[in-house]
Amino acid sequence: MVSHCANPACAAPLLYLRDGRLFQFEVRCKNPDALLRDDERLNKSSRHVSHYWLCGECASMLTLEFDPCSGVIPVAIDQSLAPHAMA
Repeated sequence: MVSHCANPACAAPLLYLRDGRLFQFEVRCKNPDALLRDDERLNKSSRHVSHYWLCGECASMLTLEFDPCSGVIPVAIDQSLAPHAMA
């Protein structure tokens, strides 16, 4: 359960969903059990959905991105748009 702002520099508690922004990420396991056969690996769930919340103040300046190596990271809104603007 989400209980506070996902920005590590902020400690705002989640009191109301109407303030801020809720994010949902599908997290995939990088290393499924190597001992399982291929058909067993397909049946084993190696992903799950996680929820994160940015408070209203942080959401006005930040967004969240999922990096498979680092996990969920806060990114300035301007930086998150820069790669798309160049394409």
